Amino acid sequence: MSEVKPTLLIMAAGMGSRYGGLKQIDPVGPNGEIIMDYSLYDAKRAGFERVIFVIKEEFHKDFKNTIGRRIEPHMEVEYVFQTLEDLPYGYDVPDNRVKPWGTGHAVIAARDVIDGPFACLNADDYYGPEVFRKIYDFLAGDRKPGEHAMGAWELKNTTSPHGHVARGVSELDAENNLVRIVERTKIEMDGDDARFTEDGGETWQPLPGTSPVSMNFWGFGPEMMGLLKEGFIEFVDEAIQRDQPTAEFLLPTFVDSLIAKGVAVVRAFPVKDRWFGVTYREDKPNVMYALAELHRSGQYPTPLWNDKK
Repeated sequence: MSEVKPTLLIMAAGMGSRYGGLKQIDPVGPNGEIIMDYSLYDAKRAGFERVIFVIKEEFHKDFKNTIGRRIEPHMEVEYVFQTLEDLPYGYDVPDNRVKPWGTGHAVIAARDVIDGPFACLNADDYYGPEVFRKIYDFLAGDRKPGEHAMGAWELKNTTSPHGHVARGVSELDAENNLVRIVERTKIEMDGDDARFTEDGGETWQPLPGTSPVSMNFWGFGPEMMGLLKEGFIEFVDEAIQRDQPTAEFLLPTFVDSLIAKGVAVVRAFPVKDRWFGVTYREDKPNVMYALAELHRSGQYPTPLWNDKK
């Protein structure tokens, strides 16, 4: 058993460029709940007692007023800031760099407040209770050094009818260990299956709708933080040398590199709960309807935190 209880890390520093606003704090539940409320509620039920929000410093007040104060009676809450200037010693921000460095960089922002196993996930995705239970039990159990975990959804359960999505398309072995993961940034449904493009839509390649994909819900041992810091130095070197002002240090890509080197073993936990989120503003009515149905069915109380004292 892990001596330190697993921590929950929520990556919430990204503005929703396609959505058109700060979607992380946009109400979608029947009593004004935001998507993060459901993640936090499911995490609390699974056993998580501490949450760290990775945010932009300028949104600290909004986050605290919208979600932090509501959660503080139920979980230990901390905030860390992801900034463009948070680079290894001796590195300067390139003149043409305008945004932070991706999801791997977001995790590194919490390096001074995490000293044990942790789950990390996106702020603007509804994941369902199943994956929280599975990842918490994995992290709190007899995990060996170098062993990590990932929630795996079927691609067809994770798309939007209003545009393309980015997903970590995964290859699993017979024991559900992650063999390979590739970040595809433009995937759209094509009947019961899907397709992706790497050249702006000039050509498309098929993907089975049953393909397992990562939704950036990870369970990491404490050793992952050191690996990320080392990997980020290599990433920044390459991005600067190649003059890549928009390159991002992405968790799926980095995890894939660790698997290829034999440094990490990642167990994929298949998830039957349907994912949904607000990638596009047009997604919001469907998300609101789905959450209302979950309240009506009794999966969640109304209001959500009413019975959590």
